Amino acid sequence: MEQQDLNRRLLLALALSFFVFIGFSYLSSPQKQSVQNAEQTTANHQTPVAHKNVAPQTAIKAVKKANTAPITTNKQTLLAEVTSDTFKMSIDNFGRIVAFELLEDKYKTDDGKNLQILGANEVKPLEVRFSDTSLNEEAFNTPYRYDGSMNVDVTHGAQTLTFVQKLSGVTLTKKITIEPTGAYRLEVTTSEAKPYFITPGHRPMADNSRYLLVRGALAKSNDNVVLIVEDGKAKGNEEVKDAKFATAFDRYVASIFYNFKEGMHVSIVKEKDDNPLIFVEGKQNLHLGGYIGPKEYHILKSINPELTDNIEFGFFTFLSRPFYKVLLWIESIVGNWGWAIVLFTLLVKLILFPLSYKGMMSMQKLKDLAPKMKELKAKYKDDPAKMNMKMMEMYKKEGVNPMGGCLPMLLQIPVFFALYRVLLNADELQGAHWIHGWIENLAVADPYYILPVLMGASMWFQQRITPNNFTDPLQEKIFKWFPVGMALMFIIMPFPSGLVLYWVVNNTFTIGQQYVINKAYAKHKASAIAAHHKGKDN
Repeated sequence: MEQQDLNRRLLLALALSFFVFIGFSYLSSPQKQSVQNAEQTTANHQTPVAHKNVAPQTAIKAVKKANTAPITTNKQTLLAEVTSDTFKMSIDNFGRIVAFELLEDKYKTDDGKNLQILGANEVKPLEVRFSDTSLNEEAFNTPYRYDGSMNVDVTHGAQTLTFVQKLSGVTLTKKITIEPTGAYRLEVTTSEAKPYFITPGHRPMADNSRYLLVRGALAKSNDNVVLIVEDGKAKGNEEVKDAKFATAFDRYVASIFYNFKEGMHVSIVKEKDDNPLIFVEGKQNLHLGGYIGPKEYHILKSINPELTDNIEFGFFTFLSRPFYKVLLWIESIVGNWGWAIVLFTLLVKLILFPLSYKGMMSMQKLKDLAPKMKELKAKYKDDPAKMNMKMMEMYKKEGVNPMGGCLPMLLQIPVFFALYRVLLNADELQGAHWIHGWIENLAVADPYYILPVLMGASMWFQQRITPNNFTDPLQEKIFKWFPVGMALMFIIMPFPSGLVLYWVVNNTFTIGQQYVINKAYAKHKASAIAAHHKGKDN
């Protein structure tokens, strides 16, 4: 195949890939999630999912086969409500965190209520399951005793709450020391060595977005191997025997157990719809660290730097994570996420400029060679092999790389997709403004559609000043209407304004680069012509 045709087809494929990837990411809707208030859950007197038939002493097999139907009871009441300036945690009389509200304004729901991240009918954090089925049956009908205050304030410092459950064969004690950030220390002791398991609960739920996101369970082993089991893909036999941490996570929030010193034996149960549910094997004296709340980088890092691995970006994590850290660093300097995105884009353009320069110069040279290419096609139309050979000789003589024009775009593809993941998953962007009165939240769409229109306009103008040598009318038409299609798609689909801002700024800087290169090439061409005429005169 002729190299120039390959070049054009590659460009066409890359253009179409944007539509396919972004369209699919929007239309791939995760399971429907319900957000309910803690008061509503309590008022209904409904105990979240409890599995009566649980593991035998040697394994968690019976837990994996357990009945998943919710069990309702009139015995459920709240024993404690723990409040900081950022959250309210409710603990019931079965020693579980049954509700967790985010109090910051940026998490408010559309109707102005606090966001509740634990589903009413899902397995809750700190739920214990005994291996002995009869003991487990008794445990789910025997409330815990708590002698502390109903209202506990941890705004100015950690507080410890102790819950005791007396069963016929064992007494179980849960001691929870809760920090203002949502981090906690958990101590579970049993008077007798009775095998049991404890869970960080079904993954928290923070939104109903229709983006291609990673949700489910994550565990990191002592040898730093990360296991990720996404919603809908659990097999029920996943296991990590020496885990540093295990996490049930959503787009912005997570419920985490961790033990970096001794490790944890983690098993994953397959829930309904093949969703994963984490269980950690208990001990007579079990000590775990825990966290529930937003996946904010600085909070997780303050607990333990390794916990920042819970901020998961999917396939592009290897590239997204360094991008995320650079953005955090820039934002810490400028104090504005919008300008951090602008400066990050400029940084990327500067790093890639040498390659972009070579690629754009190749496109200029290819445009000038178009008449000679046409002549070669006409001359050797019946001998494609010889035509390609002559073209390659011409490219070599003129110092042109036929694929060079694609290189800048090829480099932009992984950069865009990696940053796409960052701007979709970074909790820090929620409620982050760029320009007051216009972009007040970079995690949601531009309310006035200005950025999508600017994106389409900048793409169109970029095409106008970029040399091309399309010979196929269909390819030329597709590229001509590509900016319009992208603008319409970003208007119809509510993509985060932070992502669209990146694209607009990237296009603007690319236009500036193109002007510089066009001017440099014009000067180079004029010098070459002058040298050619001078040579003739001599």
